[in-house]
Amino acid sequence: MRALVLGAGGIGGYFGSRLVAAGQDLRFLVRPARAAQLARDGLRLVTAQGTTTTPVTAITAVDPVGRFDLVILSCKAYDLDSAIVAIAPAVGPDTLILPLLNGLRHLDALDAAFGRERVLGGLCHISVALQSDGSIRQIGTLDRLQFGRREGGQAIPAAVRDALLSMRAEVRENERILDAMWAKFAFIAALAGSTCLFRGSVGDIAATPDGAALVRRLYLECAETARCSSHAPTDELIVEALAALTAEGSPLKASMLRDLERGARTETEHILGDLLARAQALGVDTPLLAAACTHMRIYERGL
Repeated sequence: MRALVLGAGGIGGYFGSRLVAAGQDLRFLVRPARAAQLARDGLRLVTAQGTTTTPVTAITAVDPVGRFDLVILSCKAYDLDSAIVAIAPAVGPDTLILPLLNGLRHLDALDAAFGRERVLGGLCHISVALQSDGSIRQIGTLDRLQFGRREGGQAIPAAVRDALLSMRAEVRENERILDAMWAKFAFIAALAGSTCLFRGSVGDIAATPDGAALVRRLYLECAETARCSSHAPTDELIVEALAALTAEGSPLKASMLRDLERGARTETEHILGDLLARAQALGVDTPLLAAACTHMRIYERGL
């Protein structure tokens, strides 16, 4: 299988390096400075098991005659338009696109650009951060990735399926991938909304008298929006999400909060704004989600 990964930051770098380590033919499409860094140092992963350095191939533009079996998107949502332009030369008649962005709004843009039949559903659960030296540090040990064909999509070729499943990570194909994406959407919106609104980790919030109860209410607003969209999280997933969102002593923070803390742009509209708009269209009452979204919109206006 011939694959292209747009970006070599936390998520793209982590899963891309796992594919390379599994013997797949893969290119990273990155900016010139990152390409030079990867050529010099390789792609370094720092995990609980130690540090690994993987030689990788990085390019700064796609050869117009080049075609790939799979393109993995791991950009920030606000860079999606430029990402679509960048990967367009890599997309041929049989190319599949696997986006690993949070939320759902990116699917419409990718469908419009490349056709719904080529765009897979996908999500990952992992906490990773790109360090100043170019290495990627995994926080914790969770590294789940799910992918699946959406309704009306092309069948996934065996070579693509086998390549994704070959990674040294917890990877599985999901026949109900939109349900899984909605479950993560509800979780990540509650995590981003609560940690940004209260400017603290899950453990910081849980340590206050009313923190856990407020986070629980926020998550249930998000889960109800998913239910009314015909993608209700299972009882098991709800229990799992609430446990993670209210765990005492947990250092967990949303990447949105880390972006806020360093004064950077955030995915507010792609995650909080989009879920709020869906809730309002469905008549779901979401006061805490609205408060979190308003808080972040004020921050974004000040940038």
